[in-house]
Amino acid sequence: MDKRFDGKVAVVTGAARGIGAAYAHALAGQGASVLVADRDDDAGKSTAADIESGGGRAVFAHTDVADRDSAEQAAERAVAEFGGIDLLVNNAAIYGDMQFDLLLTVDWDYYRRFMSVNMDGALVMTRAVHRHMQRRGGGAIVNQSSTAAWLYSGFYGLAKVGVNGLTQQLAHELGGMNIRVNAIAPGPTDTEATRNQVGAAADELVGQLALKRLGQPQDMVGACLFLLSDEAAWLTGQIVNVDGGQVIR
Repeated sequence: MDKRFDGKVAVVTGAARGIGAAYAHALAGQGASVLVADRDDDAGKSTAADIESGGGRAVFAHTDVADRDSAEQAAERAVAEFGGIDLLVNNAAIYGDMQFDLLLTVDWDYYRRFMSVNMDGALVMTRAVHRHMQRRGGGAIVNQSSTAAWLYSGFYGLAKVGVNGLTQQLAHELGGMNIRVNAIAPGPTDTEATRNQVGAAADELVGQLALKRLGQPQDMVGACLFLLSDEAAWLTGQIVNVDGGQVIR
């Protein structure tokens, strides 16, 4: 069977678990060599090992997406291991243990760290990889947004509004290099992080959806693979909601 990403190299941030791990496994299953980038060494190494044991190619790199040097090192590791970079999925975020507070009262240092990961991290990683993509003749980037960008959801939603803006701006800045940039905006998804955040409120969330269930990480995979693939060759600067009908725009 033909694999869409044979010969391609993908960097997936926040790939140690949850949706990021699902993306990494799916890309490897479609032939890509995958750099699993995360701050969680144990879980990240486990994800890479699982991919390898299943016949795919993957390596782990300890990566802090808020740190430019760390991002550059991750990109250089992908090039050293696999020969280049074609694809980037900016999935890393502070979420599962996220604090809830108002913009007017959230601790300033926490807010700055949060935004440096959840918004700026996508830009930091893009700056680290785009020249490597250009050398390969172009590539594709998928940023992880959220339906929180369209709803009242404090500084988490604000970060995702920023991700949407970055997606559209970078699509223009990188289009001339044949690099496409799109985003996926998941709705409520059944991950460990979401369960930690919403707890018993999950049933209430489901009641607000057109499709009456929580999303699963696998529900995001199809959209991600499509946006990264040549099937989406004339699609850039778009934010695609994958949300069970939570937000109709």
